Amino acid sequence: MAAAALLVEAFAVQRERVFLWVPVAFACGIGAYFSLLFEPDFMLLGLVAAGVVTLAVAAFLTPRFAPLLVLTVVIFSGFLTAAARSHFVAGPVLEWRSYGSVQGRIIHTDKSTSDAKRLTLDRVVMARLPPQDTPRRVRVSLHGDAAEQGAEHGALEIGQTVLLTANMSPPNGPVEPEGFDFRRHAWFLKLGGFGYTRTEVLTLSPAERSGVALFTSALRQKISQAVQRDMAPELGAFATAVTTGDRSAMPQEVLQNLRRTNLAHLLAISGLHMGLLTGFVFALVRGGLALIPSLALRLPTKKIAAIVAMVAGAVYLAISGGSVATERAFAMALVMLLAVVLDQRVLSLRSVATAALIVLVLRPEALVGPGFQMSFAATIALVVAFRVLKDRPIAWLERRSRFVKSVAGVVITSAVAGLATAPVAAAHFNQFVHVGLFANVIAVPVMGAVVIPGAVLSALFAPIGLGWIGLKVMSVGCWWILQVAAFFASLNGAVSGVPSPPLWVLPLIGFGGVVAVLWVGRGRWAGVFVVCGALFGWGNSERPDVLIASSGGLVGIMHDGTRRLSREKGEGFAVQNWLENDGVLSFDRGDLADNLPNSVIINLVGKRQLGLLESCDPEDVYVVKVQAPESSDCAIWGQDMLRITGSVAIYALQKEQLSRATLHGGSVSWRIQTANGISSNRPWSAHDPTALANVHAQIEADLRGKNLWRTD
Repeated sequence: MAAAALLVEAFAVQRERVFLWVPVAFACGIGAYFSLLFEPDFMLLGLVAAGVVTLAVAAFLTPRFAPLLVLTVVIFSGFLTAAARSHFVAGPVLEWRSYGSVQGRIIHTDKSTSDAKRLTLDRVVMARLPPQDTPRRVRVSLHGDAAEQGAEHGALEIGQTVLLTANMSPPNGPVEPEGFDFRRHAWFLKLGGFGYTRTEVLTLSPAERSGVALFTSALRQKISQAVQRDMAPELGAFATAVTTGDRSAMPQEVLQNLRRTNLAHLLAISGLHMGLLTGFVFALVRGGLALIPSLALRLPTKKIAAIVAMVAGAVYLAISGGSVATERAFAMALVMLLAVVLDQRVLSLRSVATAALIVLVLRPEALVGPGFQMSFAATIALVVAFRVLKDRPIAWLERRSRFVKSVAGVVITSAVAGLATAPVAAAHFNQFVHVGLFANVIAVPVMGAVVIPGAVLSALFAPIGLGWIGLKVMSVGCWWILQVAAFFASLNGAVSGVPSPPLWVLPLIGFGGVVAVLWVGRGRWAGVFVVCGALFGWGNSERPDVLIASSGGLVGIMHDGTRRLSREKGEGFAVQNWLENDGVLSFDRGDLADNLPNSVIINLVGKRQLGLLESCDPEDVYVVKVQAPESSDCAIWGQDMLRITGSVAIYALQKEQLSRATLHGGSVSWRIQTANGISSNRPWSAHDPTALANVHAQIEADLRGKNLWRTD
């Protein structure tokens, strides 16, 4: 009770900020759900629900402990919300690779990272698959003849029912343990299968227009086609991305330039776009009403402008496709505009907390994505920074002209947002952009002053056939932004690689940052120390000495600070991710494969190489891409084992240097991680825990007493 009393006393000072801690507590509950190694059963969920009711009653009966009890209730509620969402989106997922006919209705089109056009289908019918096992949605990439057909405007439309022949497979797991789990991402998108086709896509029925979702998707596709038709290719692709969210026409070189300059956020329809759009509409409506004295004197023009801006934001949300980032941005804008209507402070931490809570209740899975983390990190930092500047204005800046103040505002905004989001961006995208501040200071004002107003003008004039006027205005702004991105991206040292942190680092940074911002009193310095400790742990973390692809087709071994590869070709996606997670952004794969060190872990690909196993060395470990043959003398890891474990990471412990001289005659112990061991029994990655434990034991036994490098 003494400890509880101390906590109550500490929280007593925080009473005025209890509401601000509500989304934090809710996020903690969601994070607890996603961090579990197993899926909670209904009995456990029932106990948590009973705990919510009990604690809520206790909070009502004991006002002194109410804040702590309420926040605990919120934590449990976040846990239950995430579990409920996971079960709500549940659907069949393919278990095996297959080849055959796939029928479905097109509900979305986009482009993959390899520039292939993709179709997302619902109402799926697959050959030799009963309806109860058929995924509700699948995504198919178009190659060959199908790609040429997909490149034709209007050839494939939203709402069409199509038939194609495709290679299909389940969602892939992480390319390495603690890596991005695409299976979880696909689960919440309700995607149960992925594939590709090289044959022509047949249209079985014309495009449907029933339902709001299909109507808006079709409208978005038509707008994209019209914009790209009336503008230069690169400019039209950029304009389409910022208006409808369709990035399918964006060249990879342009995307790379935007990423290398921290301008890629201009493509994601998020807080910046929604804020600029609603702000422009708000100013346009209020300014227009102010020009009519009879209306300005009789009507609440400010509130009317806020309501019109809400409607404009809702339309933008629908046209842009309603992604998680856009929904989050609309929630933020809606809260702030409602504050205007209700005569409350527009930009405050309370508004940010409300928007965060709305997003997390509707889509709890957004918490683990970079969009949510970067958006709210930037927003919270900006609110705090400008509140400090308001309370303690810079004397030098106060004496300057309005133009200088505007430039300073852009610089401060870019710097604060960049610093706040830098750890998140580095953790998720493995890069630190050194020229981002300069590029954003030059490009972002043009986005707000030219591109967004041009888009609004185009929308207003389109019904009378004059939409091209707005597109001309947009073209100027888009050209400038792309030129800025190309210039800064070409500079030497524009970006550097950052190794991926351990899983615990980013949550600690986030929690420490929240404590530093929200806590009243000296306790906020504890948050600063937590952030510093997390960054220190990140800087001193080690990458795996050995990485094994889940297919068995590739092994990557760390040697002299560089990851060497067992093959020069194949498994390109895994290679790209492994090296990015190592902090390497550019590499020569041939050089990495030609300089593979003499390791005891040997990768064999193809049936011809299996002949080497007839004279295998008991001291070696063989990773093969096919089903492992039986052997009593050799350690062989094949598809049957890797299907259970997923990708594998191995750390060699108790070592001073990874060199033959140091390890010759010595002993090395190993720490083993597997992708399925981190998330072994979740709805999106269900595996047999017993089989997984047995395989772990086999791996440990095969490595026991072995050195990483050959000692002969």
